[in-house]
Amino acid sequence: MPQPTPAIKNWLVESAKQLTNAGISTASLDAEVILAYALDQNRTYLHAHSEDNLDANILHQANSYLEKRIKRIPIAYIVGFKEFYGRKFQVTQDTLIPRPESEAIIELLREILPPTNYHLPTTNLIDIGTGSGCLGITAKLEFPDIKVTLADISDAALIVAKKNAKKLAANVKIIKSNLLENYREKADIIIANLPYVDKVWTVSTETHYEPDLALFADDNGTALIKRLIDQTDTKLSDSGFLIIEADPVQHTELIECAKKHSLSLVKQSGYAVAFKLQR
Repeated sequence: MPQPTPAIKNWLVESAKQLTNAGISTASLDAEVILAYALDQNRTYLHAHSEDNLDANILHQANSYLEKRIKRIPIAYIVGFKEFYGRKFQVTQDTLIPRPESEAIIELLREILPPTNYHLPTTNLIDIGTGSGCLGITAKLEFPDIKVTLADISDAALIVAKKNAKKLAANVKIIKSNLLENYREKADIIIANLPYVDKVWTVSTETHYEPDLALFADDNGTALIKRLIDQTDTKLSDSGFLIIEADPVQHTELIECAKKHSLSLVKQSGYAVAFKLQR
């Protein structure tokens, strides 16, 4: 005789306990996200049907997701997406998981761009190290009049970015490039969330599941950002902007580096820093 399956509310309570024991601070939320994903429903459904018993197949699927999360696999990799700036972006273990901190880049972009570009020449924006495409695609959807290029050195990441662009109906160009090497135009705006984690820093267990290529850089984490700053000499248009993400402890050093390339500080906001080329 088949064993009775737990009600939704009971599965959530027990799963949250297991996640808490695994050292996960967002245990209750993660349990809800996992079960909602297994049910193909939103989290509101869980509370409206809390007394419902789970189907055996759903229970098996939810438990398999739970086991992965207990091993500290990031929830975004388990469910296959992460929300960024109000939109869902597909992610895989070939891409960095979008962080809320990176939304500051879009906010700085909002301050730089005029309300409308209809009366202006086309603004060329390139998103370097695009990963899932969350920054460049968001820029295109928030500011439809700009011309956006997504660039990454990883073929696997570019596949994910292309899928996200298609799903979200963002008309963007996608190129494989080591920073700006294969970009043949002059950029008016460069945005970049490049690897900036120093290999000696302590990182979370979840971070170990993300691609090293998207996380770590030499020279105390600043090597790739400094290379990008060097490339602005020939790739950034006069009066163009560079917006980067880096740990705030790195900002002073990067601001000094940028000054040597005629890039003056416009604004710092959280992890994001905006510069303007002034020759």
